[in-house]
Order: sequence, then C-alpha cells, then structure tokens
Amino acid sequence: MHQQKRQPELVEGNLPVFVFPTELIFYADDQSTHKQVLTLYNPYEFALKFKVLCTTPNKYVVVDAAGAVKPQCCMDIVIRHRDVRSCHYGVIDKFRLQVSEQSQRKALGRKEVVATLLPSAKEQQKEEEEKRIKEHLSESLFFEQSFQPGLITMAILRT
Repeated sequence: MHQQKRQPELVEGNLPVFVFPTELIFYADDQSTHKQVLTLYNPYEFALKFKVLCTTPNKYVVVDAAGAVKPQCCMDIVIRHRDVRSCHYGVIDKFRLQVSEQSQRKALGRKEVVATLLPSAKEQQKEEEEKRIKEHLSESLFFEQSFQPGLITMAILRT
C-alpha cells in the first residue's frame, strides 16, 4: 500500500502570533500618541492572512485592518485613537489580531493587545515615580518581633 506524505495539519487557534508592542497607551494631552503602530511578524515559511478586531471600533481607526504578511516578513498596522474624551480615561480596550494561512479560512492563531487612554503622560510619570518611591520605602522597613511569654513587642528598624 502506498502512503502519501502530507504536510502536518495546523490545529486551529494554536499558532503563536508575534505582535509588538503588546500594550498601547494613548495620552489625551499628547497628540503624538494618538497614532501608534503595531508590528505583526511572520516568522513562518508560509504567508499569513490577518484581521484586526476591536472591542470598541467606534473609538479607533485601524489602517489596513486586514491583509497579508509574506513569509519571514512583517507588517505595520497603524491605530489611531479618535475619541480622547475624559469619559474614556482608564478604560481598557482590546484589539485581537487573528491570523490564518493564506489559502485557509480558519483562524490558526490570535493575539490580544490592550489599549488604554490616560489623561496625561506627565501625570503617568508622576504616578510611576510615586509608586517607585513607595516600593523603595517599603523595601527598607524591617520589623523585628521578640517573643516573651505573655508579652509581644515589636521594634521597627530603619535602614
């Protein structure tokens, strides 16, 4: 009996998808951040079709929301935030990049990218600095407990 050699079937949804960055942060007060780029990489030996989906498509414009990436190439996908009102501050939106083989309909893999609108880059930097200082302070407090029957005492040692 003659056996035919077949290419292994790719299981739907299991193909790793390589996208950078994995998080988009838009700042309302900095117009240069209202347009950002996602790069989709194709490290495979076959072409990929892709589609970009979004949880809130009315807030974003995705340039080239569908297309193809040649084998061992990459594609830049431009995403513009078009609704920077304060009611959207801190809301986490998601983009899903679905990929499939050029000749197939079924999705072979997907990757989600989160997007957040913040009021100000300066405020974000200030919050991060405050968080870093608090973490540093919490790391430099050491507590010593001594136990005596019927009495518990606590001493604080600072470095």
